Amino acid sequence: MLCEGKNTEPQYIKGFKRWCRNPLVDVEIAPDHGVPRTLVERARDLAKEAKERARREQDDNLSYDEVWCVFDRDEHPHVDDACQMARDNDIEIALSNPCFELWLLLHFRESPGLQNRWDVVRMLKKFVPGYDKHVDFDVYASGYEAAVVRARRLDEAARTDGEEDRNPTTGVHRMTESIREG
Repeated sequence: MLCEGKNTEPQYIKGFKRWCRNPLVDVEIAPDHGVPRTLVERARDLAKEAKERARREQDDNLSYDEVWCVFDRDEHPHVDDACQMARDNDIEIALSNPCFELWLLLHFRESPGLQNRWDVVRMLKKFVPGYDKHVDFDVYASGYEAAVVRARRLDEAARTDGEEDRNPTTGVHRMTESIREG
């Protein structure tokens, strides 16, 4: 699993991994922060390297069951290209639009509707005073199930309207549920 952010996403995912007791998850922070296409390229390369190592050492356990990239829509260029490259290489995407903080906010409340990332962060601070891009998963744990339900509703509505990945949506629930199912 590769994350674009160096704090928020990996801290949440590592905390979630501990919470659901899944030691099989590995989180890597992309060296080039904020560039979804580069993140997907790195994920593709890591998956190929693992597959080659598994073949070379004749141990299927060395290849990855799933590879995920976690990034935001924000104002990133080429997000659609990155998503297509991921699909072409069997890489899963946990895209949040407008930002990962939407996923965090869904732990506390229903969707705020179409928002920019700064407004989502402002709303999150009402529930997590002093939020500053650092995440203690314990703050979010009790709201996890509700966040999954809320995120699924957003995805279903977007799909029904033919606007997948629109603002607001987040695919983080698909990734966390995959981790939980282990």
